Amino acid sequence: MKLLRDMLDKQVVDREQVKIGKLDGLVAELRPGKPPRIIAIEVGSVTLARRLGRLPGQWMARLAAKLGGERHARPHRIPWSKVRDIGVDIEFDIDVRETAIFDWQDWLRDHVIGRIPGA
Repeated sequence: MKLLRDMLDKQVVDREQVKIGKLDGLVAELRPGKPPRIIAIEVGSVTLARRLGRLPGQWMARLAAKLGGERHARPHRIPWSKVRDIGVDIEFDIDVRETAIFDWQDWLRDHVIGRIPGA
């Protein structure tokens, strides 16, 4: 399997089939004398911006920290050990409601979208 080609931008779902987003990055552990080992995946705007370069990544991290606090300046990581299935979607054995992945989406719904008449 060619990891970057076959996995990046695939849909990520939790154990209840709730869509988390697209896989934006892979985190590898470099080991002396051995091949690299994937230890986690990353999802979120910070990782996606980093794919465009160092400056867009830094800009997005600062923006995320300003809007959502320091914990949002770092990408959301899901341990590779939680991978359940790699098929059309990448399925993880986690409950997305127990993570901070949807914090920004929830804030936007409560403070902006919910105030639009007829929303």
